[in-house]
Amino acid sequence: MPQSIQSVRKDYQKQELLRMDLPSSPDQLLQSWLDEASSIDPEDYNAMCLSTIGADGAPQGRIVLLRSMDKTGIRFFTNYESDKGKGLAIHPQVCLTFYWKEMERQVRISGVAERISTADSDAYFASRPRLSQIGAWASDQSRPVSDESLESRMKAAEERFLNLERIPRPAHWGGYHVNWQSLEFWQGRPSRLHHRWKYEKNPSGWSLTQLDP
Repeated sequence: MPQSIQSVRKDYQKQELLRMDLPSSPDQLLQSWLDEASSIDPEDYNAMCLSTIGADGAPQGRIVLLRSMDKTGIRFFTNYESDKGKGLAIHPQVCLTFYWKEMERQVRISGVAERISTADSDAYFASRPRLSQIGAWASDQSRPVSDESLESRMKAAEERFLNLERIPRPAHWGGYHVNWQSLEFWQGRPSRLHHRWKYEKNPSGWSLTQLDP
C-alpha cells in the first residue's frame, strides 16, 4: 500500500444536523436525504447494507437495493431460499445501513422484516427487465455452483419462456418489508464530533434523542 492504513485521515466538514432541522417523523428526513443522494449518485444512491442473523446464528451482511418506502418502513427483494432468506425465516430482526460518502452521511435502521403479499411481489417482478426475470429462475442463490453451469441454466430458462410475453414470478423470489423500530441519522463533522440523532418508535409516535459522537 502507498501509505499506512493507520495514517489515513479525513476531517468531515460539509454539513451539520441540528435539532431545528429535524422533522417529527424520520421517513421525511430519510426521503430528503435519499433525494439529495440521488442527484449526486443516481445509479447507486439506494444501495444499503442489509445485516441479518444467519441460520447458524452468526451475523451476515451484504448490499441490497431499496425499492420502496412508506411511513412504516422500506422494501427490498431477494431469493427466499438464499442465505439471507433462510436467516430471515428464523431471525426476522435486521439492520440496514446507508452510507453516502459525498454527503458525509450515514443512516442506520433497525427493524423487523416480513414477506410482502404475493400480489405486491408479482407486481414488482413484472417491472424487472426480462433477463433479470430469467436470472431469478436460473440462479440457485447462495448455493455452490453445480456441474450444470449458470450459463446453461440461463439458456434453459430462456428457452422455457421463449414464447411467453410475461414471465411468471418464481415462488422462491419476492419482497420483504422492514417495519422500522429505530433510525439513526449521522452527519460527519470536524474533529470527529459528528452529529447523531436517533428516532425510536413508541406507542404515541417517535422519540428523538441526540447521541454523543
